[in-house]
Amino acid sequence: PMKNLVDEFLGMSRLEAILLILILIPTLITLIWGAPWIPTPKARARKMLQLAKLKKGEKIYDLGCGDGRLVHLASMEHGANAVGLEFSPLVYAWAKILQPFYWFKGSRARIKFRNFYNADLSDADVITCYLLPHTMRHVQKKCDLELKPGARLVSYAFKVEAWTPTHRARRNREKGHGPIWVYQMDA
Repeated sequence: PMKNLVDEFLGMSRLEAILLILILIPTLITLIWGAPWIPTPKARARKMLQLAKLKKGEKIYDLGCGDGRLVHLASMEHGANAVGLEFSPLVYAWAKILQPFYWFKGSRARIKFRNFYNADLSDADVITCYLLPHTMRHVQKKCDLELKPGARLVSYAFKVEAWTPTHRARRNREKGHGPIWVYQMDA
């Protein structure tokens, strides 16, 4: 089977091989330095936005936005200026396929193909994320450098070890929901 796989790969056109590599590299980077795509339950996404105390017109970024559900909810239900950042090409493509359906419901959220480590988050009022603990350490450092006083970070499932939360919504084992951690810069 492995020989067949290698033969199949070697039989690709140059364009096919380049496209495969262009998809695989960001996907692997996302898995190693971000998190695998596991959609946040919509009820928890709504709770995250509620706990963020998101106001109309505020700028919110969702780091590793997946299918974009959280930023679309932020736009539709809170009138936020919502931006999702996704670096996995396949997940990003799925988010872009879904985007028109949300637009018909009134969302004006934007989904960008971007590695959030390279994005400028200094204009954020709220950051949301569902990332692994090792990634949260990097997010914490980035937020310490870039976020303005009063900005909030809301994390699903995993906390920022170096910070003290301003609020914590406990895990709901019956529904399979993880905890939500809320932080405020200079709080």
